[in-house]
Amino acid sequence: MKIDLTETTSSKINKALVQGRRAVGTPAIGMVLTLVIVTDEENAYDALKAANDASREHPSRTLVVIKRVSRSPRDRAKARLDAEVRVGTDAGTGETVIVRLYGEVIDHAQSVVLPLLLPDAPVVVWWAVNAPAAPAQDPLGALAQRRVTDAYAAEQPIHELSTRAETYTPGDTDLSWTRITPWRSMLAAALDQAPCTVTSAEVTGEEFNPSCELLAMWLANRLNVPVTRKVSDGPGLTAVRLESSSGAIVLDRPDGSLATLSMRGQPDRAVALKRRDTAELLAEELRRLDPDEIYAASLKFGVDRLGHGDGPQPADDPQPAAGEKAADESGPAKPVAKKAAKKAAAK
Repeated sequence: MKIDLTETTSSKINKALVQGRRAVGTPAIGMVLTLVIVTDEENAYDALKAANDASREHPSRTLVVIKRVSRSPRDRAKARLDAEVRVGTDAGTGETVIVRLYGEVIDHAQSVVLPLLLPDAPVVVWWAVNAPAAPAQDPLGALAQRRVTDAYAAEQPIHELSTRAETYTPGDTDLSWTRITPWRSMLAAALDQAPCTVTSAEVTGEEFNPSCELLAMWLANRLNVPVTRKVSDGPGLTAVRLESSSGAIVLDRPDGSLATLSMRGQPDRAVALKRRDTAELLAEELRRLDPDEIYAASLKFGVDRLGHGDGPQPADDPQPAAGEKAADESGPAKPVAKKAAKKAAAK
């Protein structure tokens, strides 16, 4: 069921939601969170489709905020709010409200969104495009426990990572980090099988791909070894090579779908490592609403320390306690470090 509202208010939108639930016979609210999507008209359809698919795992009230650009000074001075309310099969397993802001109300989007939030439920804000430099300081971001950005959608993805590191606040995360979860899990599992000490690493992938840079920073931070960043034609992240005391460990994915894990003394194994769509990435992020310390540590390692050819260098003087928790030497004499890396990858 769809209800269109022109030149409306937040109060009328709430009434339309109640009316829609009664009309489709679902008066009870069974949603677990409020997902606020900030996007433009061009990307609204894809973002909403991803949110609807993710709502099968996380029933939620989805608020899509679209800021419409006014062309003339007269239009910019006139504030207007249009909305489209969707309930039932048109809104996945939750409710959807698409709000379009015109004129001066664009600068006060939080005042429109606040009355529409589910009571006593977590709030997640996702900027599909054009994320602010400091998400936690954005008026909409200040309403959320979790703030999701996507550096891959930025014009300068690598510069975006540097900005994210400078403005990081607990609760921030990025879909570029979520994309490498299967890689981190696979590499941690490989190291768990091979009692060895990693001496260096090499990450190969597309140029200016933030996921490749984040994986390289994660390896450099957790293993405390030099990591070389190499460029390939893609798609995305294509290979990781770890040099260790027991030989090379190679995870190679040339086609973006099926990868091969090679380890000395063991037969090559084919592993499923397909590139996931936005709905799967968003669903993973909605599974946890607490701060991601591993992402924060990897991000703050510094993209400027990633050597494209020479490789990033390990920390100059790591603290002993942090070294025990962060470094993954993977040797039999340091089982604590090895378990810590495996736990970190699972997150």
